[in-house]
Amino acid sequence: MYEIPAPMLAKAAAAVPDPSKTPMLFEPKWDGFRGLIAWDGESLEIGSRGAKPLTRYFPELVEQLPGILPGPCLLDGEIVVATGPAGAQRLDWEALSQRIHPAASRVAKLSVETPAMFIAFDLLAEGDDDLQRLSFRERRARLERMLADATDPLHLTRTTDDRAIAQRWLEEFEGAGLDGVVAKPLDDPYAPGKRTLIKIKHARTADVVALGYRVHKSGSGVGSLLVGLYGDDGVLRQVGGVAAWSDAMRQQLVEDLEPLVERDAEGAAVTGEGERSRFSGAKDVSFVRLRPERVLEVKYDQLEGARFRHTVQFARWRPDRDASSCTYDQLDTVAGYDLADVLT
Repeated sequence: MYEIPAPMLAKAAAAVPDPSKTPMLFEPKWDGFRGLIAWDGESLEIGSRGAKPLTRYFPELVEQLPGILPGPCLLDGEIVVATGPAGAQRLDWEALSQRIHPAASRVAKLSVETPAMFIAFDLLAEGDDDLQRLSFRERRARLERMLADATDPLHLTRTTDDRAIAQRWLEEFEGAGLDGVVAKPLDDPYAPGKRTLIKIKHARTADVVALGYRVHKSGSGVGSLLVGLYGDDGVLRQVGGVAAWSDAMRQQLVEDLEPLVERDAEGAAVTGEGERSRFSGAKDVSFVRLRPERVLEVKYDQLEGARFRHTVQFARWRPDRDASSCTYDQLDTVAGYDLADVLT
């Protein structure tokens, strides 16, 4: 079996980059679970962005892909689920996320009701050839040859080197449930775990770690969820909070987060002291500590220093993400601009 590496990652950008400066290939950004398919001719494994293998959650891919792949290989791509009538299908995140379930019977049922597809966009090994040191240009050419006759549920992602077409994809493909465009330097080797790709999304989002919650002012339910990011030094730092939950959701969160609550030797929940500002005054800023294991995606507007400028919005849970992958380097970096030029 091939050794499955950490996948190559992307850093956010505000606009589609100009390929005339650095030769690039553009791809649609699929909204699914990142997966690395390792097929050695006898068994098939599905790796993920983190330490959690995805093999058991997608038995239909394990069963069907060996009959489609022409030979042993290591593929990088995205696992997606599409729902809706013919001619109006779109990616369905909720249906996909339901696949991360502890009951094998539930997974098997969903694999029939909402079968997954694998969208391949890179080839890391073919037969005995390790291709990671080759340029993406060479890897893509070999991937196209290998998957020339691929059939559902295995698909080869489309690409373009035309910036105008990539911009059109960014605008049009959202209607099919995709969430942006990825730009990949053509001359770069594969870089496991490095953010050398560029992603352009419809909104600024970040994957963050749930590290605690404050009880709602009513005395019942979650009032706000505190979230954090890992710095270059490996330290998890609080970067903001998520609030504005419905009454029902506040109560549901207490139940959902209960297994993560840190407890002392007597079984009591461990609390922490939140950060104070000049606006907090005597306000209670204590919070219930959570083990940093649950990842969520949030929408944000901008950073101020090392924190989100405003309260962020909950987008969705990310059961496919490891907490350790939630770092600052995933965030969009805004180019500096002189205020004097704005004033004049």
